[in-house]
Amino acid sequence: MAQPAPLAVSLGDAARLAARQGTALEAAAARVEAASARARQRRGALYPDLAAGVAQAGRTLNSATFGFSFRDPTGRPLLNPNGEILGPIPTVDLRYRLQAPLLDLGALGRWKAAEAATDAVSAEAAAQAEGAASLAAMAYVRAARAEAQVTARTADSALAADLLQVASDQLQAGVGIALDVTRARAQLAGTRAQLVAARAERERTLLELRRAIGVPLDAPLALRDSLGGLPLDGALPSEGEALARAERERPDLRALAAQEVAQQRALSAIRWERTPQLGLVMDQGVIGKSWGHLLPTYTWGVQLSVGVFDGFRRAARAEEQQAGVRETGARLRDLRAQGALEVRSALLDLTAAREQLEAVRERLALAEQEVEQARERFRAGVAGNADVIAALGSLNQARTQRNDALAGYHAARVALARATGAVRTLP
Repeated sequence: MAQPAPLAVSLGDAARLAARQGTALEAAAARVEAASARARQRRGALYPDLAAGVAQAGRTLNSATFGFSFRDPTGRPLLNPNGEILGPIPTVDLRYRLQAPLLDLGALGRWKAAEAATDAVSAEAAAQAEGAASLAAMAYVRAARAEAQVTARTADSALAADLLQVASDQLQAGVGIALDVTRARAQLAGTRAQLVAARAERERTLLELRRAIGVPLDAPLALRDSLGGLPLDGALPSEGEALARAERERPDLRALAAQEVAQQRALSAIRWERTPQLGLVMDQGVIGKSWGHLLPTYTWGVQLSVGVFDGFRRAARAEEQQAGVRETGARLRDLRAQGALEVRSALLDLTAAREQLEAVRERLALAEQEVEQARERFRAGVAGNADVIAALGSLNQARTQRNDALAGYHAARVALARATGAVRTLP
C-alpha cells in the first residue's frame, strides 16, 4: 500500500494551520456562537409577542361566592343564601394575545450590550488563535533546529569515519600508530551517540509540531524550510512603527478593549432601566357555551410603567458593573505596557541575534578551515590525529552555535510577530 505524501509546511503554514484548527479553537468558536445567541435573545425582547390558544372546559360555581344575591320582583332570593352549585357550565374560548413594547430603552440597552459582548468573545477567540499560531511557529523553529542538528551531527560522523579510515590505512602501511586508531574510534563513537540523540530530539519536536498544528501524531510531516533556509529579514521596523502596529493589531488588546466596551454598554443599559416603559397589549377572540354559538370579545390597552423603588437593586448592579469597568481598564493599561515591553524586547533580541549570527558564521568558517588544515597534516604524516580530533570538536561546537544562533534569531522573529499581532502573516 502506497504511503501518503507527507504534509509539507513552512513556518507561516504551521502558524495558520494552528490558528484554524484545534480543540481549544473549537471551544472558542462555540463560545462565540453562544454569545451571538444571547444577543439574539436580547433583541427578541424588542419584538412583539404573539400567542394563540383554544380552550374547551366545563366548570361549576358556588353561588355564595359571588358576594351578592339575585332577587325576584317580590324580594325573595333566587339563589340559596347559603350557596348552591351552579352548572356545570361548558365554555369554548378561542383567542390570541399580542404584547408589543413601544418604548423600552432598558431592553434596547441590553441588546446593544449583548452585541458588544459577542464582539468581545469573537476578539478573545482571535486572541486564542493568535496564541496557538505563536506556539506552532515556535514549535516549527525548534523542529527546524533539531533537523539542522541532525544534519550537523551526520556531517561530524562522516568526518570522524574518514579520520578513522585514514588512521587505519596509516597503521596498516606502517606509518601510523595504534593510538591514532583508538582516538579515531572514540571520536566516531562519540559523534554517533550525538547523532542518535539529535535524531531522537528531531522526532520529539516533530511530534510537538504535529500537536501544535492539529494533525494526527502519526501523520507524515515535512518541513518545507530548513533552519538556514528560513528568511532573514532585511530592515527591522522602527520601534514606533512596531508599537503602533501592536496597538492596532494585537488580538488580546482588541479583545480586552471590546470587553471594556461591552461592560460600559451593560452599565448604560442598567441606567436606562430607570426610564419609563411603554407597551401595547391586545387580547381578542371568541367565547361561548358551544362551538355553534360564539361571540367576539376583546381587551386592548396601552400601558406605561415607571420603576419607582426596587430595594436599591438597580443601584447595586450599576456599582458592580462600574467596578468591572474599572478592573478591565486597569488590565487594559497593564496589557498595553506589557505589549510595549514585548515589542522592545523582541527588537533588542533580533538586533543581538543578527550580530551573533555574523560572529558564529565567522567562527564556523575558521573551524572548517582548521579541520581541513589538521586533516592535511595528518594525511601527510607530519602530525598525529590529536590535532584533527581537537579541530573536529571545535567544528562540532561551531555548528551547534550556528544552529542555536539561527534558532534564536527566528524565535525573536516569532516573538516580534506575536508582540505586534502578526504571527499569521509570517511567510
